[in-house]
Amino acid sequence: MPHRAVAVALAAMIVAGQPAAPPPFDVRLVDVTSESGIDFTHHNSPTTRKYLIETMGGGVAVLDYDGDGWLDVFFTNGAELQDPMPPGAEPRKTWPRYANRLYRNNHDGTFADVTEKAGVAGDHGYGMGVAVGDYDNDGRPDLYVTSYGTNVLYHNEGGRFRDVTAAAGVAAGGWSASAGFVDYDGDGRLDLFVTRYVDFRFEANPYCGDRRPGYREYCHPRSFKGVTDVLYHNEGDGTVKDATAAAGLAGLVGKGLGVAFADYDGDGRPDVFVANDGVPGFLLKNLGRGRFENVALAAGVGYNEEGTAVAGMGADLADYDNDGRPDLFVSTLSGETYSLYRNRGDGTFEYATGTSGLAALTLAHSGWGTRLFDYDNDGWKDLFVAQGHVLDTIELTSDHLKYAEPPLLLRGGGGRFAVVGTEAGPAFGQPWAGRGAAFGDLDNDGDVDVVVSNCGQRPYILRNDGGNRAHWLGLSLVGTKSNRDALGAVVTTTSATGLVQVHTVTTASSYQSASDKRVLVGLGEAAAAKLVEIRWPSGLVERLADVPADRWLRVEEGRASRLSGAPPLR
Repeated sequence: MPHRAVAVALAAMIVAGQPAAPPPFDVRLVDVTSESGIDFTHHNSPTTRKYLIETMGGGVAVLDYDGDGWLDVFFTNGAELQDPMPPGAEPRKTWPRYANRLYRNNHDGTFADVTEKAGVAGDHGYGMGVAVGDYDNDGRPDLYVTSYGTNVLYHNEGGRFRDVTAAAGVAAGGWSASAGFVDYDGDGRLDLFVTRYVDFRFEANPYCGDRRPGYREYCHPRSFKGVTDVLYHNEGDGTVKDATAAAGLAGLVGKGLGVAFADYDGDGRPDVFVANDGVPGFLLKNLGRGRFENVALAAGVGYNEEGTAVAGMGADLADYDNDGRPDLFVSTLSGETYSLYRNRGDGTFEYATGTSGLAALTLAHSGWGTRLFDYDNDGWKDLFVAQGHVLDTIELTSDHLKYAEPPLLLRGGGGRFAVVGTEAGPAFGQPWAGRGAAFGDLDNDGDVDVVVSNCGQRPYILRNDGGNRAHWLGLSLVGTKSNRDALGAVVTTTSATGLVQVHTVTTASSYQSASDKRVLVGLGEAAAAKLVEIRWPSGLVERLADVPADRWLRVEEGRASRLSGAPPLR
């Protein structure tokens, strides 16, 4: 539409948007990849046939796989494609170029490649995303890797993983994208939700784009039929049951990419949002008794303000305005603006992209992995988006859009966002083909670091230098009656200055990636949390009073009251 084209051109001329007020301390996110020892490169095996899977990977996870208290890093990788793919051929996941990679944290800012020792290189499928969760409650995080082809469930057996896909029954099939663990029925066991993208087949790959040599482009998802997502119920004996139909989801055909979980309506049950590409998103209200209902249209999150189904990529459900209710953010393609929906508290959302300042700051960008998190620990959630266009030929047909883009960091406060830009570090002026993004405190110093996986490129690791100069409190929750990871728990903190924040314990959100399950709360100038309330998935509510700041606490369900004012626990 003409007005949209004008808006895009206008947004392209914005150099820095509205500058953010400086944080209370000098906070920078420093690219430390070269010194980290992480030498991974994502290999997408690009071809002249422009198979759509080539531009959609890959995911990344941060997790403490060996239980030493330090976050390790896992990357998914592509697989070898022939140009063209012969009839009946499958991608070949050959070592070492196309192996997934796991890096162990050495506790000194460096990482060691332990892929072979850990047994997670992968031997089939074109890798896409990764989910993390302790599905058997044995105290060790397990890995679920999604692919174009067969997905893989790796059971963590204490430093080494075993492929239990066949025994568990979680291979899925087709093209899976994001996945996440969630205890949707409250039985104390983690279930698994898997988004699936489109019905793509090598032998039915249409020609899209200009016919001139070099102008062929990846096809829009409208060229392919949609598919259903998959919900697996954990049976508690090492196996799962496909609960998609029983949950009322078998009739929902979409083009799913990102997924996020939170109890958006406050009824004590985790709900699900699925970011669909080019068709309305799904907001799956948890009705209890194992069933869901898609209420996206009634809730106001299926479309943007113009009534358009956006190219939803990444998603997050988190409370950006500190009113106690999880809001929804969806990263999209250039020309659409990223979508922010403010939770009204009555089961509906209002489109807040314009009022929050996001419209002008995001219209010319394409976003993927994302999260609302407090990078400067001032008590307000900020926004990070890994960026890059889906079309590696976009610069041949556009005079202002780029395939590679710098990441976006927006500082939040009072319900609005403002761009930070290169004041946060040179990395925010460096273009990448950004895709997955994972978030967690890699060095245990009290602020959130970021790991981004880039399509066909090396990743980058952004170490947070300065966020811990404001006060903070880290909580590592351990469920007993609830699932051991405490996924779905809701943590409400009231600082000594009266600022109230709400966090949901989750490893999901972003795009095809998994973040640290620990909760890190920024307290700003407050030297203590006056009150910490934990609503466990079991329904138990526990409160800690007058908890000193600047420490990590391990909180076990049923024993939280013993920790008020306790010394730091690792």
